[in-house]
Amino acid sequence: MREVTLLKDGVRVLYRSNGGAVNRVDGASALEEALRDRKGVVWVDLMIRTDDDAAILRDVFHFHELTIEDCVSERVDPARIDDYGEYLFLIAQALSGYDPGAELEPVEVDFYLGTNYVVSCHREPIAAIEQFRERCLRDERNLRGTPDWVLHGLVDAIIDEYLPIVDAVDDTIDGLEEEVLHRPDTALMRRILIAKRNALRIRRAAVPQRDVMNRLARGEFPQLVHEGTTVYFRDIYDHLVRIDYLVDALRDLADSALNMYLSVVSNRLNEIMKVLTAVGAVFLPGALIAGIYGTNFPETNVWPPYNSEWGFWVVVAVIIGITLAVLAYMRYRRWI
Repeated sequence: MREVTLLKDGVRVLYRSNGGAVNRVDGASALEEALRDRKGVVWVDLMIRTDDDAAILRDVFHFHELTIEDCVSERVDPARIDDYGEYLFLIAQALSGYDPGAELEPVEVDFYLGTNYVVSCHREPIAAIEQFRERCLRDERNLRGTPDWVLHGLVDAIIDEYLPIVDAVDDTIDGLEEEVLHRPDTALMRRILIAKRNALRIRRAAVPQRDVMNRLARGEFPQLVHEGTTVYFRDIYDHLVRIDYLVDALRDLADSALNMYLSVVSNRLNEIMKVLTAVGAVFLPGALIAGIYGTNFPETNVWPPYNSEWGFWVVVAVIIGITLAVLAYMRYRRWI
C-alpha cells in the first residue's frame, strides 16, 4: 500500500482498485477516475482548517453544503449521523493527549461513507487515524473489504483511544485521594474539579457516539452498511456502553474525592479553632485578673496592696494557679 498526496498538503488518498492493485492518485482527475471504480475502495483523509481546504468536497464529491459547513466550522459538534441517500455523513469526536492538569479538548472528525469511498475530515492531527493509516500501509488487507469496513476501522481506532484516557483519569483521581489524606492544600480543589470535568467531557463525547453506533449496528442504512459489518459496529457500541459505565464510576470517585477534601479541610479548621479556643480559655482568667488588678483604685481598697513587697507575686501566683487548674480541667475532660 502506498500513500500519496493529492493537490496540496493535508490531503492524502489510499486507493485499492477492483483488481486488488494499488494505483497512484496524484490529482483531482485521477481521483475522479478512481471513484468511478464502483468495486474499489477509496479513502481520502483531509486536514481542513479553512474553507479553501474543503474545495475537494465541493468540486470532486459534490457533498451537501450543510455537511461541508460542519467540516469547516471550528465548533465541535456532538456525534450524529445523517442519511443523504447516496452517502452517509457521520460526526465523531476523538480524544487524545491527556494531561492531568488540563481539561480534555475533543477533536471533531467528520466522515462521509459512499458506495466505494470513505472521506475523513478533521482540523487537528488524530493519532488514531495516523495509526490506522500505518496499518493500511503495512497490510493492504485493511482496505480489501467494503467502505463500511474501512469506516469501522477508523471509528474503532478512535474509540480505542478512550479507554486509556479513562484509565488515566481513574489513576489521577486515585492519586488525588492519596494527596487529600496527606497534604490537602488549596491547589487540590482545582485539580479535583478538572478531573471531574474531564470525566464529564468523556461522557459527553461517548454517549452521542454510542447512539450513532447503535443505529449502524441495527442496520438502519442497509444500502451502505452491509449486514456482515453491522456486528462490528455493535462491538464498538458495546465498548461505548462500557466507557459510559466507567465514566459514571469516575464521576462518583471524583465526587468522593471532593467530599473527602472538604471533610479533611473542615476537620483541620475545626482542630485549629479548637486549639485557638483552648489557648484563649487558658489565658482568659489571667488576663481578667490582671485587668482588674491593674485598674486605678485607692491603695486602701486593693488587696493585695500595690505598695507591698509581696502583692505582685501573689497576683502572679493566683494567675498561674488558675491557669494550671484550667489546663488540668481541660485535660481531665479530654478537650486537649
